[in-house]
Amino acid sequence: QEDVAELRSRLRGMKLLPRVTVPAGTSADLRSRLERVRQLELRVRQRRAGSGGTSGAQLHSDTEETAPAAEAGIEKAPAYQRFHTLAQDVPPGLTLPYKFRVLAEMFRSVDTIAGMLFNRSETITFAKVKQGVQDMMRKQFEERHMGQIKTVYPTSYKLRQEKNIPSFGMKKSDYQLTLEPVLEEEEKVDGRLHLSASRLLERRKEFNRNLVNIVKQHHKAFLAALSPPMVVPEEKLTRWHPRFNVDEVPNIIPAELPRPPQEDRLTTAQEVLSRAQGMLSPKMEKALANLALRTAEAGAGEPAVSKAPTPASTSSALKGVSQDLLERIRAKEAQKLQALMTRDAQQERRIGMLQRLPAMARILRNVFVAEKKQALTMEVACARMGDSYEEQMPLGEMEKHLRLLAELLPDWVSIHAIRMDTYVKLDKGQDLGIITERLTKAAKEAETL
Repeated sequence: QEDVAELRSRLRGMKLLPRVTVPAGTSADLRSRLERVRQLELRVRQRRAGSGGTSGAQLHSDTEETAPAAEAGIEKAPAYQRFHTLAQDVPPGLTLPYKFRVLAEMFRSVDTIAGMLFNRSETITFAKVKQGVQDMMRKQFEERHMGQIKTVYPTSYKLRQEKNIPSFGMKKSDYQLTLEPVLEEEEKVDGRLHLSASRLLERRKEFNRNLVNIVKQHHKAFLAALSPPMVVPEEKLTRWHPRFNVDEVPNIIPAELPRPPQEDRLTTAQEVLSRAQGMLSPKMEKALANLALRTAEAGAGEPAVSKAPTPASTSSALKGVSQDLLERIRAKEAQKLQALMTRDAQQERRIGMLQRLPAMARILRNVFVAEKKQALTMEVACARMGDSYEEQMPLGEMEKHLRLLAELLPDWVSIHAIRMDTYVKLDKGQDLGIITERLTKAAKEAETL
């Protein structure tokens, strides 16, 4: 009982919170925010006590009033979508935006479901495909996604509006959107077309290639808008420009899907006037004529809005610098970036190895100094360097780096095959600073090629 009494006294003390006093020098903005906090606290207490609390809609409106910044952030995409490419653990290359990868996964799901239904000779309706895709991906799949798929890969499906298709929850007389995979005649099995697993894989690769080509078009426009403009052949492009934000590529415009045949409906005032000529009163005919005239004038008077590209302006920090010097610097930078964007995987691997060599050279010399030997076996040298290097690396990779060191600096490191073993010999008398400088220079030269 004493514990219960003590707990009750503590609860009473927590409820009787002291009023926060605002210092005299506080700004008006801070005072208004504190007043909002007090009002919200008062409403919460009233609601808990049950004495005329506010309704859920009023609380929601109060929350919206106190947090206008949250409303502005609703339209912005989440960070995992805006910075999707930065979070990838794959080597840099022709990566796709997050929304394009989601669309590629949707196409794979659509193809999987349509292939099963097609091989069973069932009619493929959009309703069946939509439910299956949503079950597989746990994402909403709408007709606009199907329109985007049709834009990216126009020859993937034939889309039609058909009726008299038995479907749960729909009348047979209702029109439904149907899909039919486009296949070649040589893909027949037992006299009928068959969507095989190999064909599904080919279609998926074709869809991904088309997505990459779309991004390439935006990348080409980005390069043309640079100063100076850059032109990189698409067949040599291996990665995007460093300042090209892949995740900000605009959405794919959905293609127009077939619509059910509409009955002869009157949609404009002009159509009503022409159909009901002589059937309406003169006053009604005059009103319809005026409305049709105003609609035609409004459609003709809309100005065409065109976005003119803004010319690139020189930064204020570069004022006073020679324009010729700026042009040379920009041309050199453009040349480096073009070499970066056209570099293949083998060159990229070699450059990565060259960048590690200065640190490895210091470790290798320390290993020979500690061992107090003129030569070490390749296995021992790789093991000692692997223990001291900052990254975990297999012995085979470490051996490749040692052989590259011997290729670049044969007067410092030499490799000798004697009988069944391979030995590494090092000249410890040379200056390590000069060795590091030569390796750094070789890495920079490889980056500019």
